[in-house]
Amino acid sequence: MASYTVNRKAVRHCRDLIAQGKVVLDSDWGQVQPDADTQNAFLEDNDWAAYGAWHLGLTEGANDETKARHAFVVGDFDKVHRSALIACVYRASEWRHKKVELAAHRLLQELDKKYPEND
Repeated sequence: MASYTVNRKAVRHCRDLIAQGKVVLDSDWGQVQPDADTQNAFLEDNDWAAYGAWHLGLTEGANDETKARHAFVVGDFDKVHRSALIACVYRASEWRHKKVELAAHRLLQELDKKYPEND
């Protein structure tokens, strides 16, 4: 099983996007998460650092400028999705990647605090 470190640049990027209101509060992550074509299109116009800023996990031992290096995507390359953060918490928890799980959980709490549910 792969091991991951928390991508601190992605955490900062996600926090900045939350602060700027660049969020999607209600989406079906399974339907809107970036597929391979979307990822490739993003990489055609952006560098690997920009691509990495959307991923909370960095795969230990993987080469830097590869998709394999980046895991736990938090958005669609434009906005952070609440459902993506939930998916990150779930998947990291499921596979016992505790540091990534906690980073995603904290970001989810920050997003929910800034954008509370309307009752």
